[in-house]
Amino acid sequence: MLWKKWYGGVVLLVSATTLWFLFEQAGYNVLSFVANVLLLLVVILFLWGKSASLLNRPLPPLPDLEISDETLVKAADAMRVWVNHGLSIACDIAVGRNLRIFLQVAFVLLVISYIGSLFNFLTLIYIGILLALSVPVLYDKYQDHIDEKLCVITRVIQTQYHKIDENFLKKIQMAQIKEKKTQ
Repeated sequence: MLWKKWYGGVVLLVSATTLWFLFEQAGYNVLSFVANVLLLLVVILFLWGKSASLLNRPLPPLPDLEISDETLVKAADAMRVWVNHGLSIACDIAVGRNLRIFLQVAFVLLVISYIGSLFNFLTLIYIGILLALSVPVLYDKYQDHIDEKLCVITRVIQTQYHKIDENFLKKIQMAQIKEKKTQ
């Protein structure tokens, strides 16, 4: 990703740009693209298999097309951790009535909604790939300057958060506690 192996970065960039152009600009559909690629693969394998038997050549090398139990268990465990984390956040919001987590989740969903309204999903993925290819290179080159600026920004954000927390969020929590005691 840091362009140390430039061939991989170029292949990823060219393939991402080609796919983005096909789907976004040319109006090609993802489902028809996948079907056409699979059709091409099946035709090539069929013709290779038929010609191999006629010309006394080896058959096409096919990998073992099975998912092992270990791979499935690892994927399920990783997914279980993410699902449990999401459910615990939902529980904190619904049952625990945690205002801070609710505001954080609402803010993140609002930002995602705003970004989603600006871009098509495919364009957003393409921008993500471009950023994944360029940001590490820029960070590697200008690491000291970026770290210095990020420290300043973090301090400013923490100061603003503490002001909001003291002036607004703690008063709301105190009002909820008083309301519970009166019930």
